[in-house]
Amino acid sequence: MSELIEKLSYIKERYDEVGKQIIDPEIVSDMKRYIRLNKEYKDLSPIVSAYLNYKNILENIKSSKEIINNESDQDFVQMAKEELSELEEQIETIEEEVKLLLIPKDPEDEKSAVVEIRAGTGGDEASIFAGDLFRMYTKYCESRNWKTEIVDVNYGTSGGYKEIIFEVNGDDVYGDLKFEAGVHRVQRVPATETQGRVHTSAATVMVLPEADEFDVEIKKADLRVDSYCSSGPGGQSVNTTYSAIRLTHIPSGITAQCQDQKSKLKNYDKALSVLRTRIYQMELEKKLAEDSIKRKSMVSSGDRSAKIRTYNYSQGRVTDHRINLTLYNLASIIDGDIQEIIDKLKFAENAEKLSEGD
Repeated sequence: MSELIEKLSYIKERYDEVGKQIIDPEIVSDMKRYIRLNKEYKDLSPIVSAYLNYKNILENIKSSKEIINNESDQDFVQMAKEELSELEEQIETIEEEVKLLLIPKDPEDEKSAVVEIRAGTGGDEASIFAGDLFRMYTKYCESRNWKTEIVDVNYGTSGGYKEIIFEVNGDDVYGDLKFEAGVHRVQRVPATETQGRVHTSAATVMVLPEADEFDVEIKKADLRVDSYCSSGPGGQSVNTTYSAIRLTHIPSGITAQCQDQKSKLKNYDKALSVLRTRIYQMELEKKLAEDSIKRKSMVSSGDRSAKIRTYNYSQGRVTDHRINLTLYNLASIIDGDIQEIIDKLKFAENAEKLSEGD
């Protein structure tokens, strides 16, 4: 307990120090440093709040014990014993809460995200399933008051998408959606199936933390810009002007394109945002490859080929293979009700981190 108090006391000192720094005019004028310190202050705030509550309960426990040991009035002693019993129950809960708050946060979790869904095995049915996943995520994002915006799309021949890329903007987007990265598998009778046979199809989801200009600086000299005509479902031309943009980062060979905006300038900005995010992700993956704890994690899978979830329509069930979770409410899940799955994955990841720290 003394070790925990010592750690929390140090965090409180740092919190007070950062609080003074973020109102220092010299630091406010340095935008990059100010943003970093402001984020640190926000991250430390819930830990400090829990610490003050924890400290207050410990002081009340000490007072109750002093009354029990020194007070002659038995009614007063009985009241102190009852209060002590309640406080000791509270202290267990608050200690667990504090330990969870002390788990190092992934600095990417607060970022917005770029989500890429690609049809996998299964032909037209895989494209239709990719469309179902896109709808599931947009419904979920609506429930979280997150804003979604399509960046690029390649339509399937019988509906859905061969590929769709979209941005999700809001608070703590990546921290939740990162659990969706991997291969999603569907088992159902496709609309195109005449024999009534169940088919298995798949789609791959990638979730990237959106990088801003502070994270990645791209020189214009390192960019090749290509323009082309946008296209819609079935391949017909959406417009006859070359408004769609494809950007190539020459040093890395990474590309990004956008055709969903009406103006060339807006398409350029969106493509640049995705390109910056992909370059940032490449650097991030190099860093994570050196991190043994991240590498061992089976919850937030960085392996894009890992089969993470199966949607079985005939049985009305959804199974997340990472934590052996099976739910029999497929209809509501495919309609965007995925918070329960995400919460359970988060809990499993935190438990994994706690055990790593023991």
